Amino acid sequence: MAVIIENSVWEPNPYLFVFIFLSCFFSIFLLPYASKNGSTRAPAPFDQGFSSSFSSFQWKFLLLYSLASVMEGLWSVYGEFELTYRGVNREEIVSSLCVGYAASLFVGTFLGVLSDLIGQKEVCVMFCIIHLVTAIWKRISVHPSLFVASIGLSLATSIFSFSFETWMVLQHEKQGHRQDMLSDTFWLMTIFESVSLIGNQMLLNSLVGDTVKRNMFSPSTVAVFLALICATFIIKRWTEVSQRIELEDYRTSFSAYIFSDKRIWLLAWAQASIHFSVAFFWILWAPTLVADGREVHLGLVYPCLLGSRILGSSLFPWLMGRTSSFRTEDCLLYGFVVSGLVMSIVAFDYQELGVLVMLFSLFHGCVGLILPSLARLRTMYVPSKLRGGMISLSLAPANAAILFFLLQAYRKFSDNSICCP
Repeated sequence: MAVIIENSVWEPNPYLFVFIFLSCFFSIFLLPYASKNGSTRAPAPFDQGFSSSFSSFQWKFLLLYSLASVMEGLWSVYGEFELTYRGVNREEIVSSLCVGYAASLFVGTFLGVLSDLIGQKEVCVMFCIIHLVTAIWKRISVHPSLFVASIGLSLATSIFSFSFETWMVLQHEKQGHRQDMLSDTFWLMTIFESVSLIGNQMLLNSLVGDTVKRNMFSPSTVAVFLALICATFIIKRWTEVSQRIELEDYRTSFSAYIFSDKRIWLLAWAQASIHFSVAFFWILWAPTLVADGREVHLGLVYPCLLGSRILGSSLFPWLMGRTSSFRTEDCLLYGFVVSGLVMSIVAFDYQELGVLVMLFSLFHGCVGLILPSLARLRTMYVPSKLRGGMISLSLAPANAAILFFLLQAYRKFSDNSICCP
């Protein structure tokens, strides 16, 4: 008598999606009504208290930021699948990551300083050009170089990490909007980025479909169109007052305001820590879930993680409301403590898939709370004209640490390939 072994693929409980969606919905759309209980309050998002000029400015920026997020997420969502389709092995993937993070460390670190010197608009256009050139080159080349693509996309990621936020803050101040309104834009940026990444996954799944060979280059075509739209939008629809700074004056200001302030040093280390954690999470989350030959529907886990990040960001205005006793520093502290404890449990090699997904979701919920908290603290302590340089330089220790660990992994793979040809 034959024994039939059913090999099932693990999927998240459908009620988890419902819970995350309803929680995010009520957290965002009930905020204006809850904020009316305070006698003195700043207008909540989707409320009529905001001026029409600010609402127009905010939504125009969020639209541009969403398009840039979709462009930035094309590689993160589709890159691994494309590499697998091309027959790239693990050693080559790790080596391309090493090259990319080396580019971020040795070149991307100074792009923030360059943006402060020449203007954020020019660097945002550079972001679009990098994606445009990379996408066209991958579209027309029969065997595109993995290293060249990794360098270009890593530099674009470095620009994305500081340029749009810095540019928005400068424009916000130039138009004379209230400083407290910036916090609403910060947490909405995290939400719009996460929603864009989920939509990005849906778009790519619909484009590729079942005919993988025929539709393999569709994401590159999408990237070309998005880069052209974003570049046109930036050049034609967004203005920037030229306020270029001489290098010597910039160096003096940076030394006086950044290097001599211990609070900014702590803020920079916090930024580096979350960048390191998130980057390594996206490298290791899939191998962790499918360890020991387990089959997991990763395409369903991915939106759960991003939905948790949306939920974490939507909690930020509740904790930072006028009637709340929480400070921004408190949110940052609790977010780091909880995310550290969660990742410590995962580090002990907990094998239950449901628990792992729950812990990963908690981690991303904390990330969603930490990111707008860091942005708000940067507004409090970092001069706007030095913001881009401060952000890019603060990521250098994280990029160096990631590059170090990736080099160790590459050496391990190389040794295994030599021992076991």
